[in-house]
Amino acid sequence: MRCRACLSLVLFLLILPGMAVYAASGGDLKGTHDYEEFEKPQACRQCHQDIFRQWEQSMMSQAYTHHWDEVEYFELAVAHTENDPNVPAEVHEGCNGCHAPLAFMAGDVPPPRPGESRADESVSCEVCHTITGKAEGTPFNFSWTIEPGKDKRAQRSPDEVTKSPHHNMVQSDFHRTTEFCGTCHNEQSPYGVMVKATQIELLEGPYGDEGVRCQDCHMTYSEGRSARIGSKHDDVAQHLFHGGHDPGKVNGVVELRIHPDIREVVIGEPVQFTLALFNQKTGHKFPTGSVEDRLLWVEVEAVDADGNAYHLPVDKKGFDGEEFTIASDELAYTDMSVPLNDPGFKGVRRDGHVPVGDRIFRMPYLNPDGEITIMQWHTASFGVDYRMGPRETKLETYTFDVPFEAAPGEMTVTATMYYALLVPTVADLLGAPEEGEPMLVNTHSTTVTVLD
Repeated sequence: MRCRACLSLVLFLLILPGMAVYAASGGDLKGTHDYEEFEKPQACRQCHQDIFRQWEQSMMSQAYTHHWDEVEYFELAVAHTENDPNVPAEVHEGCNGCHAPLAFMAGDVPPPRPGESRADESVSCEVCHTITGKAEGTPFNFSWTIEPGKDKRAQRSPDEVTKSPHHNMVQSDFHRTTEFCGTCHNEQSPYGVMVKATQIELLEGPYGDEGVRCQDCHMTYSEGRSARIGSKHDDVAQHLFHGGHDPGKVNGVVELRIHPDIREVVIGEPVQFTLALFNQKTGHKFPTGSVEDRLLWVEVEAVDADGNAYHLPVDKKGFDGEEFTIASDELAYTDMSVPLNDPGFKGVRRDGHVPVGDRIFRMPYLNPDGEITIMQWHTASFGVDYRMGPRETKLETYTFDVPFEAAPGEMTVTATMYYALLVPTVADLLGAPEEGEPMLVNTHSTTVTVLD
């Protein structure tokens, strides 16, 4: 599971050397409420039909039932605690604080597999709309406070208080803040590192300085009614929650422009192409969130006048940790041997099916042994952060010695950026190949003339 709140508070005082103690988390929420204190989302559908249908199609409604979340949770997180006596059960229990909060608050951890309990409601209407605030300090690890209750039925909303025939209404400024989102979209590992920091990235970037909030992009506003019998408003928040899982959101995030240093090239001699990449769309870094899973890379290909294709590897820049940002055939993720219960596991290709030599925009997650890991709860440090920052432009160069077999005439050179939710080789290994399917981010072409 993409555990945005993977660990509870006090556990690691007793257990793993090197693990930090949390300054705040929602670990004390475990077992504090009953399922019955929360209405099912279907009850909200009667009055909030459009909002319900939007939520129903979003990742919020699938935080527990989404296939990869199920696989990662049971086959990696739960299995890791079962197979390693040094990793306590609280590691996988805390995942539910954000992925199946009803189950966590009911003490139903680990929940049954999807399809068997109310854990399937994932992040439901009443979870968000009965949150009252957060613990002090930076929000992370489901550090929200909550007041549910079937007798009170007090729903909190950022809008002005109106009357409802079904529940009480309480106006909440907290629901308009980035901290509301940060309670689950920031996560600290048991080693004290922020393995999810989307809300923090927003605040530290140019959009945060301008007062842009998470909701402004992921819950866009429109004129309308939030309920069938409600008043009309100019800024009804749409419950779309569209992000990295939405190809439409991903498409165009980064603009690409590629050009050569010379327009006419001689066979056997070099030409250098410069690629400018501009992150013009995200308020946080790209990729963000489950960075340990994600792959973002650029492929550059030249095609000569006869249709022969040539792959162009990126020029090295020489910065520390660059080896993690250039695709290779190296195997990695060997620490999955513990949850997989396979001592002989040698890993899978670190960079999926990305062609060797392509630039990858990532931040490696490193386990206590300094090895790259796919398991965020096993992350003790980070490698180089070579992701795309908000409004950042990166320049990459590609020096190409035009081969003697290249056909004279026009040669087209195309740069294409792709994004995958999960390293494809990991996705294939664990039976979730759909997560490794590449999405197109953007593409751009230029031409040179190969002289005879």
